[in-house]
Amino acid sequence: MVKYIPGVSVAVLIALISMFLANLEFVQKTLHFSSLILAILLGVVIGNLVKFPESFKPGITFSLKKILRIAIVFLGFRLTFQNVMEVGLVGLIVDTIMLSSTFILGVWIARKWFGLEDKMAYLISSGSSICGASAVLATAPVVKAEMHHAAMAVATVTIFGTTSMFLYPVIYKAGLLPGFDDILYGIWTGATVHEVAQVVAAGFAISEPAGNTATIAKLTRVMMLAPLLLILSFYLAKKHKAHGTGVTLRDIPIPYFVFGFIAMVGFNSLNLLPSNIVSGINYIDGFLLTVAMAAMGLETNVNKIKGVGMKPIYAAAVIFLFLLFGGAICVKLISSILA
Repeated sequence: MVKYIPGVSVAVLIALISMFLANLEFVQKTLHFSSLILAILLGVVIGNLVKFPESFKPGITFSLKKILRIAIVFLGFRLTFQNVMEVGLVGLIVDTIMLSSTFILGVWIARKWFGLEDKMAYLISSGSSICGASAVLATAPVVKAEMHHAAMAVATVTIFGTTSMFLYPVIYKAGLLPGFDDILYGIWTGATVHEVAQVVAAGFAISEPAGNTATIAKLTRVMMLAPLLLILSFYLAKKHKAHGTGVTLRDIPIPYFVFGFIAMVGFNSLNLLPSNIVSGINYIDGFLLTVAMAAMGLETNVNKIKGVGMKPIYAAAVIFLFLLFGGAICVKLISSILA
């Protein structure tokens, strides 16, 4: 374990600084950047300015892989199966339709329109369709993506998630969503905006009912990360096998941490722990996610990001427009059918 100390220490330090900055009033009210986003930005800057000795490598890799998986497992304490019931049938159907259609369409657009390689297409699509940076981090090991690809994918969901956070309330207040009330607005926001923090900001900018509905719809969408990763793993196994590469299901990194995530959701649904303990677990989990994001930044080579070019941004922009307009149409249609 001693070999991990130098690299983990750097990632932890960056995470602590990021969490401090994220709590500053200016950052909270003006930038609305979460500690995850700040951690990857600081990590990229430090990782490209400072040449760390090789002894730091094991700890950074440990933070990026092991700590990340632990954090994703305990992400389940943010959810309960009761949350799914609270959002209602309309929210559940809209979440399912938008997640699946956004992921499939996003992969197709990224590959066919912009010629991006499969790994990048999967990362951008998972980040856009589920829960932003956390989904990118969880998907990266499944598709065996390089860190500069993951960093670029995080950049795209940050850009368009932040845009959504400011744009959605303006659209609703301008009366551009006929037939929508605060609840339907909340479902639309929760089912289509990228990061949880961005959803909370966009939802509560309208009202408390809108904010609560948006948050629950978003957390229900986060829960769908587990089945998506499992389906993606089996799809990749069959794809490689069909191409004659000799890859079997056992050769594909099945994300077993996903089962831990589901187990934590189930345990949390039983309400066995006091709320203050659950809050403490969520705080520690947020810190661990921030440490993993800092490590990803440290592992990211800016020159490789430059080599990727603007195509990922263009692909993410098209996906964003689909979420914006397609999501509104989906909410209106499903709510009308089930009215």
